Amino acid sequence: MKDILSHYTLGELLAFEPVTTGTVQTNYFLQTTQGRFVFRYYQNRSLESVLFEIELIRYLTRCNYPCPAVLQDRNGEHAGIYNEKPYTIFEFATGQHLEHPNEAQKRQLVQQVAELNTITRDYKPLHTPYRLNYNVETCWELAQEATQRINTAQAREKLAWLEHTLAGLHLPPSLPRGVCHCDFHFSNLLFTDGKFSALIDFDDANYTFLLLDLAALINPFQASFDWNTWPHFQEEENVFDFNETRAILQEYARHRPLSMDEKWHLFDVYKLSILFDCIWYFERWEGEDFYERRKIAYLDRLGRDQFYAQIFAD
Repeated sequence: MKDILSHYTLGELLAFEPVTTGTVQTNYFLQTTQGRFVFRYYQNRSLESVLFEIELIRYLTRCNYPCPAVLQDRNGEHAGIYNEKPYTIFEFATGQHLEHPNEAQKRQLVQQVAELNTITRDYKPLHTPYRLNYNVETCWELAQEATQRINTAQAREKLAWLEHTLAGLHLPPSLPRGVCHCDFHFSNLLFTDGKFSALIDFDDANYTFLLLDLAALINPFQASFDWNTWPHFQEEENVFDFNETRAILQEYARHRPLSMDEKWHLFDVYKLSILFDCIWYFERWEGEDFYERRKIAYLDRLGRDQFYAQIFAD
């Protein structure tokens, strides 16, 4: 840490401690003679992927979006290499993580997501090709990799189902794209005195459909229907509850109105988000069935028209 800090003008190291929230990259709080900072060590990202994140954060801070700035060293570089892995140092953002935000705080989050999507619309960082960008092609490639890794009959059956489901998505070129955050876990949100103060951890951010961030906020399924309860439901049951989804969409539209194309194809983007969940949990199944397959089946039974009517019709 002392050697790394010697390349910066952030003062001398007084103390450092690991950040306990977050599970992918390694983060430390740094205390120096000039203040407090956050050191991030990327365990599984290339330098080019990190540079995408740096480009994005610098763009957002120039637009006055509430997120911690990434700091540069004495040579003007925003990323360094230690033991062949990249690292960055960020401003320390004050605030608290709220595991159970109230309704007003949830609305603040929706507003910030809408404003983020407005700022990043059509924004494509130079290092976008080095990021895991959420689209149909990436989903299919990741599914093939997972199937080869697991190498079981169940995995191959899951791959065939996923291929068929991806082929049924309708995602026209007219849908706006930009950079989405894609991870609104409470550990990535900071509140100060009950008010939203910062969005952190852009490790999963990528260039994709702007609707994907909105899809991450909504859950049209009943709270009782989840990854560990779905086998208890019959296939013909009604598992939907659109009340919260309608409220989120109304709040989002106050800050970024959706086009007709976006409203109509939210059905497809939401299904794409489910398919990416299927990738992250590719080894999860029960017999020939699994959670994401059941969710897609319920959505297909409901249909695009009824999905649209439930969340957008007056």
